Amino acid sequence: MTSAAATSEVAPVSNVPAVTPAASAAEQAPLQSAGLLQAKAALQSLPEIDQAKVDALREALAKGELPFDAGKLAGLIDRYHGSRS
Repeated sequence: MTSAAATSEVAPVSNVPAVTPAASAAEQAPLQSAGLLQAKAALQSLPEIDQAKVDALREALAKGELPFDAGKLAGLIDRYHGSRS
């Protein structure tokens, strides 16, 4: 007598339910309020970097008008990322 595992034929599986295609994107989209849509549009219209602000900070640093403490920055980075020593 041969077992089913030893034969080279595979019997079709008939008790598995058919897979239906996913719902369309429109059907899956969450409801969004008008205010949220306006805020999203306003955010997307902004530049990624405020170059004028970056330039002003660089100029202030160069003139010594903005104090820079490398030790404090290193401490903040270490605190944020955690000491790995």
